[in-house]
Amino acid sequence: MILPNKKIKIALIGYRLSTGGAEKVMAILSHFFENKGLEVHNIIVLDAVSYSYAGKLVNLGKLKNESNGFLNKCNRFTFLKKYLDENQFDFIIDFRFRIKPIQELIIAKYLYQTKTIFTVHSFLIDHYMPKWSFLTRFMYGACYKLVSISDESKALIEKKHQLKNVVRIYNPIDINEIALKSKTEITVDYEYIIGVGQMETNIKQFDKLIEAYAKSILPIKNIHLVLLGDGEQKQKLLNVVKEKNVADKVHFLGYQHNPFSYLKKARFFVLCSLNEGLPNVILESLACETPVIAFDCSSGPREMIQHRENGLLVANQELGKLSEAMNLFVEDENLYQYCKQNTLQSVQSFAVATIGEQWLNLMNISLK
Repeated sequence: MILPNKKIKIALIGYRLSTGGAEKVMAILSHFFENKGLEVHNIIVLDAVSYSYAGKLVNLGKLKNESNGFLNKCNRFTFLKKYLDENQFDFIIDFRFRIKPIQELIIAKYLYQTKTIFTVHSFLIDHYMPKWSFLTRFMYGACYKLVSISDESKALIEKKHQLKNVVRIYNPIDINEIALKSKTEITVDYEYIIGVGQMETNIKQFDKLIEAYAKSILPIKNIHLVLLGDGEQKQKLLNVVKEKNVADKVHFLGYQHNPFSYLKKARFFVLCSLNEGLPNVILESLACETPVIAFDCSSGPREMIQHRENGLLVANQELGKLSEAMNLFVEDENLYQYCKQNTLQSVQSFAVATIGEQWLNLMNISLK
């Protein structure tokens, strides 16, 4: 057990402190660890910071030049190696996705020379470890822990790679911060439902959300659809809106640094992703006291949504059922209000105070 007779030093390593779910978890945990008296160093690969964080920031993105050539990569790697060696961290927690096996082998076996925890933030586990089990076991079988953010992805890792050091810790949310930010006034003068997420790829399947919305009774009831997010898929989605004749009811409001005020005023939030890890936005919506409708996709939604208690789980990828669920939350006011009143209580176990203690327990850190 690590006792607080010395300042415990912890390095949190991510690609950035902006936009992503894993990055948000890293930022939230930085505040928790610093408030508990740990010395926190946030090390990021890209020069992108929009989330509030605590502790020291080491921005490797500042060292990256336009060419990002081999020599520049070596210089940044050397800088990081020296920094880690000089600081002698008690723990490293790696929040990055890891898709380059040779690079990650060097990092896992050479760069990280202390107790290291690697996180897996998606059901697409090949984004975090090699698909070849012998290599994954060599790289991560002896690390301190692998942290999966859902029971389903944990089971998949264990089944595919036969790893024995996998644990599940859910993503934390800062309920008080969400409540405060959700009070911000927004200029939306219509009733609406909402979808939130990146539009760089089609993993969030906003095209299916638009189609399900168009087939529902919501446009007739003058209940609009608001979409928050940006990316290369936006033009395609605009075309879908025109094809479905709902251009006057669907609103693209772009990426919002504070989505909580929009979630708070929405009638309900809809997630129709192809797959997930543990989507923070479901927890954030529930913390805003807004019920959720979601595909029962792999992984995450079923571990946060209790069907007909704080939202509705829809058979995975069944578009007709998604439209029916939207209709149900409009036509059955008693069910809707019952789910709405249960939202906030349903996310208390995901509060950062609770999840943060699980991280301290995992590292066997006693602060009493």
